[in-house]
Amino acid sequence: MEDGGRAHTAIVGWACVTLCLVSYAAAFSQGASLSACTDMMPRHLRVQLHSSNNNYVTVHTNMSFYFPGDKVPVTVRSTRDYMGFMLQARKVSNNEIAGTFIFLPPGSKLLTCFEDGDTVTYSDKSLKRNLSFVWKAPDQPIGDIKFFISIVQSYFVYWAKIESAVVAQGGQN
Repeated sequence: MEDGGRAHTAIVGWACVTLCLVSYAAAFSQGASLSACTDMMPRHLRVQLHSSNNNYVTVHTNMSFYFPGDKVPVTVRSTRDYMGFMLQARKVSNNEIAGTFIFLPPGSKLLTCFEDGDTVTYSDKSLKRNLSFVWKAPDQPIGDIKFFISIVQSYFVYWAKIESAVVAQGGQN
């Protein structure tokens, strides 16, 4: 009787652990979690960070400056396919997330880290390569910004906080 109870407890424990791991992994199949908002690091079980200097992804905008309220096109270009990403605009002065994204490509969705729509992440695990977004600057001055993207090539390989060139706020003294 005691052995049967131990076996039952072991089976129930194994089932609980398995269900937890499956639901944990499934949670990332539809985008980054809010826990990644600050450092933009994937929260997978085991991942290998690659140097942001050695990546195959670039973040571009065709604007070198913007004014409050402007809409800024942002393009992510890649020479290889990847599955997941997280994209943010951040103030150069203090690294705070700024502005909102107002245009997203298919396979993407908005994430609210600190304000509605301030972050974009993937919405499915389809392979991605070149993506276009539009970011809207806040109506009040915030200073110079950079765009940052973290890319997940596979469940185990990623690059964090690949940055764009500075986009200066126009009209500053």
